Amino acid sequence: MLSTMVTGAFETIARITARERFLIASSRGATMDESPDKVAALADLVRALERLGAIYAVVGGVAVGIRSGVPRATVDTDVAVRSTVERSRVIETLTQAGLRHTGTFSHSVNFRHPSGEPVQIVVDPGFDAMIDRADVLDLGGIRAPVVTTADLIAMKERAATDPARRRSKALRDQADIALLRGDVPDPDEGW
Repeated sequence: MLSTMVTGAFETIARITARERFLIASSRGATMDESPDKVAALADLVRALERLGAIYAVVGGVAVGIRSGVPRATVDTDVAVRSTVERSRVIETLTQAGLRHTGTFSHSVNFRHPSGEPVQIVVDPGFDAMIDRADVLDLGGIRAPVVTTADLIAMKERAATDPARRRSKALRDQADIALLRGDVPDPDEGW
């Protein structure tokens, strides 16, 4: 039962994200020929990281949607990699897998999947133990470790209190924490 819920949640996250991107583009008077493919991006990412032998776990909005049971749109696909993995090897491996390197930051390396899906690889020693505790789940035919709910809450609490974090992202982190703690909206409650 849990496996079916997780599989359905990931596919729903991908659909909701595509819908949100379309609505945002439409509101700006733009059109979208195709939506980035979150499922293909995660599948390619998992294959590449496993070829590298990297220890990793799915984090971010995808993990929130899976762990809370409330799929939500998310701009990118986030995966944390143990900080002992050399960034240069991650960049080389993902580039060989067809992802385009778009930036390197203090705690992350960013890429763009060929479908257009943004991918963020988090490299932070503070996440290493959380990665080690992650559970391998079936995400629509993709078997990948996903951080635990407790660890995801800890990650989101840390991010929400970071004074350098953009206010809108900190508010999203706080909403994610509430979802993960069970504050799930009832579709019939209205505004």
